[in-house]
Amino acid sequence: MKTLADAQLLRENCLTATGKTMGENLTAARVADREVIRAIDNPYHHEGGLAVLFGNLAPEGCVVKQSAVREEMMVHAGPARVFESEEEASQAIRGGAIQPGDVVVIRYEGPMGGPGMREMLSPTAAIAGMQLDAHVALLTDGRFSGGTRGAAIGHISPEAMQGGPLGVVREGDRIAIDIPAKRLNLIIEERELQDRMSQWQAPEPRIKDGYLARYARAVSSASQGAVVR
Repeated sequence: MKTLADAQLLRENCLTATGKTMGENLTAARVADREVIRAIDNPYHHEGGLAVLFGNLAPEGCVVKQSAVREEMMVHAGPARVFESEEEASQAIRGGAIQPGDVVVIRYEGPMGGPGMREMLSPTAAIAGMQLDAHVALLTDGRFSGGTRGAAIGHISPEAMQGGPLGVVREGDRIAIDIPAKRLNLIIEERELQDRMSQWQAPEPRIKDGYLARYARAVSSASQGAVVR
């Protein structure tokens, strides 16, 4: 915080819980090791670890940990391999059904569809464990842990269960990922996309009663924090 303040990137006049301002709290602060806390002109990375992508597949955005994506996957286009759940995708990956170049799509795992936006740990671990993280991307309206590596793009919003474009992706559709340009697109004509969207019907909810069913009915998009309204 002292480093950020010295670069005039903090509002030092903000009052804090100590009863003093931010600037007053930082007066005596110092950096003991510049390899641990880097100077502004010597960052670990010139961009943040996370990137938010937009496009016709994620009108409200999606999130990727770009610092963990292999260079060869920063820009990628490939055929969609579509799965309706985490378990279905994991079985296909472990069974050798996913090939280099594929874009694995896992949908109906968002806040409403999961319900609860489950963590897609199993399929990402399987992709990395089978040495496919340099060749295969994974897209989902679910979420990932901080330990995820590879081209794993999550929080796609609006989610499939809310009628988002992820719900109309078909097996073999080409998907283009451009992380430096912050873009994620389904490569089809706009009219075709709109036709598919107009014909989409929500699947039956996985849980139909109890608190999780109530949550699914009331939860907002991940792009709005997945809060219950």
